[in-house]
Amino acid sequence: MKKTSFSNRRSRLALLCLVVLAIPGGVASAQAAGSQRERQVDALFAENNRGATPGAAIAVVRDGRILLSRGYGLASLEHRVPITSATVFDVASVSKQFTGLAIAMLIEQGRIKLTDDIRTYIPELGDVGHKITIDHLVHHTSGLRDWPGTLSLAGWRMDDVISFDQILRLAYNQRTLNSIPGAEYTYSNTGYNLLAEVVARVTGQSFRVWTDANLFRPLGMIDSHFRDDHTLVIPNRAFGYARTPAGGYLSVSNNLTAMGSSSLFSTVDDLAKWVMNFDDPKLGGRTAMALTRTRGKLNDGSSIPYAFGISQGEYRGKPTVSHSGSWAAFATFIVHFPEQRFGVIVLANTGGINVSRAAYDIADTFLGTELGPRANPEPQRGVSGLVVTPAVLDQYIGLYRLGPGWYVRIRRDGGMLVTQATREAEFAMIPRSDISFWVEGYNSLMEFDRDGAVVNLTYRGRRYPRLVETTPLSPAQLAEFTGEYESEELKTLYRIESKDGGLVMRHQRHPTIVLTRLWRDDFSGASRFTRSVEFERDTTGGVKGFAVLIDDRSRHVRFVKRR
Repeated sequence: MKKTSFSNRRSRLALLCLVVLAIPGGVASAQAAGSQRERQVDALFAENNRGATPGAAIAVVRDGRILLSRGYGLASLEHRVPITSATVFDVASVSKQFTGLAIAMLIEQGRIKLTDDIRTYIPELGDVGHKITIDHLVHHTSGLRDWPGTLSLAGWRMDDVISFDQILRLAYNQRTLNSIPGAEYTYSNTGYNLLAEVVARVTGQSFRVWTDANLFRPLGMIDSHFRDDHTLVIPNRAFGYARTPAGGYLSVSNNLTAMGSSSLFSTVDDLAKWVMNFDDPKLGGRTAMALTRTRGKLNDGSSIPYAFGISQGEYRGKPTVSHSGSWAAFATFIVHFPEQRFGVIVLANTGGINVSRAAYDIADTFLGTELGPRANPEPQRGVSGLVVTPAVLDQYIGLYRLGPGWYVRIRRDGGMLVTQATREAEFAMIPRSDISFWVEGYNSLMEFDRDGAVVNLTYRGRRYPRLVETTPLSPAQLAEFTGEYESEELKTLYRIESKDGGLVMRHQRHPTIVLTRLWRDDFSGASRFTRSVEFERDTTGGVKGFAVLIDDRSRHVRFVKRR
């Protein structure tokens, strides 16, 4: 070994001290700030690191770098497997932005156009009386019914095997729409499943094979894929858990292969690469990426914030693009701040975590004063202390129909009015004047006017007349509704029976559904997929069928009375 003189050792020591004194001040400061931010993020998920609970994985990215990625809680309660940044989650509707980019890439390649009729590529789709375009599908303006509600009405449970082919066949059988294409924005998973099928037919490859080769592998997303077989083993997979009233957890089955709208399995580490591509689009290119940020336009020329699987918005004064997902107890959220080149991914395997709130809290932690001031909650708009006489209040009490299965009943409770919408709690109506009332629970005004003898309610810009109350039905009148009803679209049958002075619906795969009469021939079912069951009559007044409003995404499903 070569000898070193004392003077040389002293010189080296002095140099080392200079390096320590000159550099670490800034580094240590940055490390301390980083550690503080990490502790703040950890605190958001502290409950998920206590005991055997499901949890979440998170990733934070900026300027092409991952600033933080980690997991909290358990991916498998049964086997006590912890969540890490490499844990694979079902990201649910966060999947749609991948389908959106796939469509944008095919448009840029000249293989499809936004104005193309969807039936050009999928002629099996039934005639719905209107042209539905690629543009309608990517912006949720097609009017096609959403499959979760319609499959439920058809007899499926959400823990059944629900295959891509079954969803497509449901779409092929549809003959009427929620609305005219382009007339309104109504979220439809079905539309994105059809887009996945368009990709497959145009490219000649299955959607999974094409996305593997053209989306995931180019970005190095080695743990991501669209699930096309619910029986496949997925390494490092998280399972979904729902909270019980007693405080424990139930395992939630997940047998869905809804490619295009959902069923993307991925990790926060992989999704970090996806979000970083937003800022420097090596995949897809700037033209296709810009197309995916193009807002939809309705027939009246107004724009909507939805664009190719993402929603444009704002947080604390800064533009954002984001999307959430929810399925089989999984809750997911991605948000990107384009101006800050910053993004957050939160994936949870339980619905008990508010993933969007967590993502914005993380953004607050990392961006701080780069964001604008927090919005102050809007104060209650009622006038404190204003008294409206009982005689005036009594003019407004009664029933108002806002739509099928959607009514509000207004009553007087002492010296004030209260309102209760179908299937909702009661809320106080705080007066602003003799005709105008603020409802905090609706975050909206309700206003009244008279048109002769008719009292009208104006709510969210629309006017509704007060209804003449209907009288109870006699046994003979109830018998008019009984019989078997069939939906050609859903290939399913319900039997309506009279029971205990009312009506019930029976289906071979569902528990008995009790119907509650709302007004005239409009009933509401006790199940989540029968918000309105409105019977229809022929010219002689006989009952000929009924139309079901499942929810806002699935309307006008018609059943014909067979006997």
